[in-house]
Amino acid sequence: MVEVVLGGRSTLYHVYKRPFVDFFLHKVSAWYTLVIFTASMQEYADPVIDWLDAGRGILGRRFFRESCTQLPNGSYSKDLTVVEQDLARVCLVDNSPISYSPQEMNGIPIEGWTHDPSDQALLDLLPVLDSLRFTSDVRHVLGIRGYS
Repeated sequence: MVEVVLGGRSTLYHVYKRPFVDFFLHKVSAWYTLVIFTASMQEYADPVIDWLDAGRGILGRRFFRESCTQLPNGSYSKDLTVVEQDLARVCLVDNSPISYSPQEMNGIPIEGWTHDPSDQALLDLLPVLDSLRFTSDVRHVLGIRGYS
């Protein structure tokens, strides 16, 4: 349960972790500086991110809806230059290709999670993210591998 305060009202939400998320965050945080970039409102997202971080201090940099661009269809895109001007070492894992449309070559798609307990999508990303550590520009590798 995660407590979220919106407009002065406190609400408890049931939040579920995608399988292997703790292992994934542990591994990837050893390789990279992790940044959360979400289209959610900060008032909702901060408590959820705090819960995921669990006091480890690995999810400190956060960008929320106000850092996104709302598109005419109501969806949101994420301009990664808000996070870092030099995008050679930046990638965005997201279940919505629209989210990384401003910098498609930096996007890594992942299927949305539907509460399937046998989901292994995060584990499947580990070899890709591991290999990206050793390249000078992630966009070249992601383009070759067909992620973008």
